[in-house]
Amino acid sequence: MRHSSCMALRRTPESESTGRNAPSVEAAFQAAPEELVAEILEGELHLSPRPARPYANVYYNLAGLLSGPFKFGKDGPGGWVLLAEPELHLGPRPDKVVPDLAGWRRERLPRAVGGADAPAHYELAPDWACEILSPGTRRVDQGPKMRIYAREGVCHLWHVDPLTRTIELFRLDEGQWRRGECFTGGDSVRAEPFEAVELDLALVWSE
Repeated sequence: MRHSSCMALRRTPESESTGRNAPSVEAAFQAAPEELVAEILEGELHLSPRPARPYANVYYNLAGLLSGPFKFGKDGPGGWVLLAEPELHLGPRPDKVVPDLAGWRRERLPRAVGGADAPAHYELAPDWACEILSPGTRRVDQGPKMRIYAREGVCHLWHVDPLTRTIELFRLDEGQWRRGECFTGGDSVRAEPFEAVELDLALVWSE
C-alpha cells in the first residue's frame, strides 16, 4: 500500500486556547447517561443519541468491509488498527472526541489494547477518522470536530451520509482540509487512505 506523505503530527496554532475545560463541563461529561455519546469539543459539552437504524447499519457495514483487508490482512495489506467509537483526548484542554470510526497505522499504535492498567481513552490522534452524518450530528461533525481533527494533524477524514449514499473524502494539507473525491451510488471505488483495495459501495449501503 502506498503510504501518504501526510503524518499525524499535532499542529499548534498561536490562536489555540491552552485553558482547561471548566470543572462543571467535566462533571457533566462524567455524569452523562450511558445511552448518549458524550463529547467535549472546544470547551463545550455535546450529547448525541446513539445512531438510528440507517446510520447504525452503514456504520457496521463500513467497519466490516475495512477490517478484513486492513486490520486483519485478509485479501489486503493489513497494517492498520481500526476502532469503533474510540474516546480520544486531544490537545491541552483536552477535547474529548468520539469519532464513529478511527484508524491508526499500526507502526504508530503497535499496542492498541495495552495492559490491564491502560486507560479507556487514547491520546494519540488517528491517521484517519470517519463520521457517519446524521441530522443530529451533522453540525458538530462538520464544525468543531473537523477543526479539532485538523489541529491535531489527522491526515484523512471521511464524511459518510447514509441518506444520500455519499462518501466525501478530505485530506489535510498544511493544516487545512482539502476536499477530495466524493463517491456515491453502488460502484466499486478506491478511497484514500484505503485505496489498496476496492470498496464496494453497494455493500456499504446494503441492509
